[in-house]
Amino acid sequence: MEEVRATCAWVAARSRHVAVDSSGVEAVADKMKDSIPKVEWNFEGIHYFDNGPLTVQYLFVLDAMNFCFWPDEELSYDHLAMGLKEALLKDRSAFDADRLQKYTGYDLRNMLNWPRPLPLEEERVRLMHEVGFELERSFDGKASKLVESSEKSAPKLVALIASHFPGFRDHTIYKGRQIFLYKRAQIFAADLWGAFKGQGYGEFKDIESLTMFADYIVPAVLQQLGVLKYSPSLQNMINADSEMHSGSDEEVELRACSVHAVEEIRDLIQRKTGKQVLSVELDLWLWAFGIQCSSLKHHHTLSIYY
Repeated sequence: MEEVRATCAWVAARSRHVAVDSSGVEAVADKMKDSIPKVEWNFEGIHYFDNGPLTVQYLFVLDAMNFCFWPDEELSYDHLAMGLKEALLKDRSAFDADRLQKYTGYDLRNMLNWPRPLPLEEERVRLMHEVGFELERSFDGKASKLVESSEKSAPKLVALIASHFPGFRDHTIYKGRQIFLYKRAQIFAADLWGAFKGQGYGEFKDIESLTMFADYIVPAVLQQLGVLKYSPSLQNMINADSEMHSGSDEEVELRACSVHAVEEIRDLIQRKTGKQVLSVELDLWLWAFGIQCSSLKHHHTLSIYY
């Protein structure tokens, strides 16, 4: 996680298209400091939860495919979460490691009750196969064994995931330097922590080490709050709904500056209040704010990482 923080700060110091505005950071920190947001994970309704290893398996499969819904205006994260939940309720062996390696795009669409090809469907199927293969090879087929191997350390869990599952290796090159983001691997740790309420499979001694999860929505919210400032060319690209290439300077700057900005907000709130604040909770608050704002304009990138 220190690599994520350090490399995102490095990008923010050199960014040409996105700037972190210190006065905006100050204003948001002041707004939040007297009522630090606490957002509860809702694992009743759209998510499968049985307080056991099958929930861990479900979350890992979910987070393996939790990316890029925007090309289909009617598709959302909720469709994925609920579809996978229904599959498990019908058949508790649906996500066994050997079965994950055999699913096709057609099977996945049926599982989600979706009438047409999914965005990046081949990639989603490839990642299901990857998860099944590596869980079977290294963790007795069980994501719960992967979590147990982390010894209650969120950064160690993220590192294990990145080491064993290439589809979670969310890093890129910016101005000749490798930049680390690890959005979906971090979300898996956060989902465990939230679902199990910090106990059992969700107990991490260092949950505060996680950063925010660099996606589409949070940068747009941070811009609306005056924390991020965009160059005219970047703003024009977003306004025009133009596709932004994965790994482009603009895309890396949007994600990395968002991580750095949330860290700045968190650190400032902690200095002002003397209380610990989690980047995970700030991210959830910002994301929840964003999805309620129908006029919010975000960038568009085809990527398996978010």
